[in-house]
Amino acid sequence: MSTPNEQDRPPGSDAAQAAQPGDLATALAAAEARALESRDLYMRALAEMENIRKRASRDVEQAHKYAVDRFANDLVAVKDSLELGLLAAGDAQTLRAGTEATLKLLAKAFEKNGLTEIDPLGQQFNPEHHEAMAMQPSAEHVPDSVTQVVQKGYQLNGRLLRPARVIVARAP
Repeated sequence: MSTPNEQDRPPGSDAAQAAQPGDLATALAAAEARALESRDLYMRALAEMENIRKRASRDVEQAHKYAVDRFANDLVAVKDSLELGLLAAGDAQTLRAGTEATLKLLAKAFEKNGLTEIDPLGQQFNPEHHEAMAMQPSAEHVPDSVTQVVQKGYQLNGRLLRPARVIVARAP
């Protein structure tokens, strides 16, 4: 028969399973060591994240500061060409040839840097890329088509930089 003390204990708890004070101290020391290790890992991760944030911030600052570096180098050649053209401008034909050469240099610089021209003459009016300056009645043009380009537009790597300013045909 069991004693009253044995009946009051929950099932599965016998004296052999009771933790000894030495075992508790060892478990506590191990838990504290794991907690210190976890804290150390956390602090290192926090420091690494701060370094990454600072590095990214510095990279963004440098990118903003030197974003047009390549484009600026291309434009220096255009300026040099204009200066040479002014020095050599003795007659209108020489001046025209120099201006055409400079325009080609500029177009090449635009192309290399992702700057494309929007010249919509004869195309259907597109309000996303064109700005209508006026509508003009026209029998020879399709209604809502561009009859005249007042100012060309530009896109930079597919993003609209400036819309083309146009005159649009309408039915007479």
